[in-house]
Amino acid sequence: MSSPPGRQLPMLLTLLGACLISVSAVWVKLAQVEPAVSSFYRVFFGACFLLLATVWRGDLRLPARRQCPWILLCGLIFALDLYCWHGSIRYIGPGLATIIGNFQVFILTAIGFFFSKEQLRLRFLLAIPIAITGLFLVIELPPRFNLHSASLLGLILGLLTALCYSGFLLSLKKIQSDEQHHSFFYNLLLISLVTALFLALFMVATNTSFALPSLTAITSLLCLGLFSQTIGWALIAHAMPKMRTSLTGMILLLQPALSFVWDVLLFGRPTTLENWLGVGLTLTAIYMGMTGKQKLSTSTVIKGHPKQT
Repeated sequence: MSSPPGRQLPMLLTLLGACLISVSAVWVKLAQVEPAVSSFYRVFFGACFLLLATVWRGDLRLPARRQCPWILLCGLIFALDLYCWHGSIRYIGPGLATIIGNFQVFILTAIGFFFSKEQLRLRFLLAIPIAITGLFLVIELPPRFNLHSASLLGLILGLLTALCYSGFLLSLKKIQSDEQHHSFFYNLLLISLVTALFLALFMVATNTSFALPSLTAITSLLCLGLFSQTIGWALIAHAMPKMRTSLTGMILLLQPALSFVWDVLLFGRPTTLENWLGVGLTLTAIYMGMTGKQKLSTSTVIKGHPKQT
């Protein structure tokens, strides 16, 4: 029996948001600017678009005092996430950095299991190693990975990326769950402004120029802000309060798989049958995480604690 439309819609919105965010690497690659610059303009331009949406919705106002700590925390964590991810790419390359960064699915699942009293179905647990295996096949690892100083730093930054990404998703979900009377555009606007502020302070501290070198860079970063930061995260932020934390993490694994596809189609990345097998495994795992009956027997469900009604 298929899931009711009301249960399918949040999953579809999250899928669409993940697809839009997966194009982020394309816009960054086309812009050809420093990582800190692309990160700043992503959230800065995103905030500009979110401001228009917030004004259109009539939601522009001062934030509630109880929200301010969560907004500051979410913005800071997202800024750290972007910084750590770009730093990890610099030291160990985009492939391994992307895989390690997406270990957030384990962190979110563990948090949902131990703290949110979420049920973990056997089908979902089997999907996690399949998804990770698929990602390793999609992005080939170097045959020899020696933990010299630069590689070790990149590995640490990758793990910090996964931790920060999980914290960002959880704090965003907390903000969305608490604020029921205003659109999600408003909350994302505040988070984007705070993130841009932290990144701007970092750029000033490191003497990084804010200048954009070309029209291509400006256009690419505008698209990054519109499609990835604004529309993509707005869809995800709207859907997350209606979904299990672990399922959200699984669907967001679609991002690195699609990033690989865009790299092949747009930039002629060399591929092998093994790479495409990895894409298929990852998408299959995501489908496994999304589907299945809502009620399973006790033999196929692992429970953290009984759910509160």
